[in-house]
Amino acid sequence: MHVMFLILVLVSPIWPLGANPLPADPFIIVNKQTNELAYIEHGKVENVIKVGSGRTKDLTPEGEFTITVKAANPYYRKDKIEGGDPTNPLGVRWIGFDAKDTDGRIYGIHGTNQPNSIGKYVSNGCIRLRNERVVELYEKVPLGTKVWIVTSGKSFEDLAKEKGIVVQ
Repeated sequence: MHVMFLILVLVSPIWPLGANPLPADPFIIVNKQTNELAYIEHGKVENVIKVGSGRTKDLTPEGEFTITVKAANPYYRKDKIEGGDPTNPLGVRWIGFDAKDTDGRIYGIHGTNQPNSIGKYVSNGCIRLRNERVVELYEKVPLGTKVWIVTSGKSFEDLAKEKGIVVQ
């Protein structure tokens, strides 16, 4: 009986085998120093996008996080603004991650109704993108994608290599 259980556990598809993320998996790096986001897939930096981040260094948390929530036309809870409303500061998409032991509904990558804020340090901690750019990213990243937020003078290629993502 114990042997059967052990065999099932070892061959189970949910058993974590190998590195996470794998080199081919989508991966996102946000560099607060340059206010840029790199989308990496199949070991290659596919896209670099200008972003807005926290108005102070401590507002946008640094570290490696996991995307846990995705929402089209997200509801803005703070001011009770419906999704799709042009006054909604979250824009047209929400890609939430689990920073600071949250559930993906506090910190995220999202659109904005203030496109002139992109490239600036203006948010309460989230990563802002132009709406058209966040829609593109939203379509590419599945739940479970890793997001690494740093402040660095290194290139995205060097940062990816540091994380074990083979960059071509």
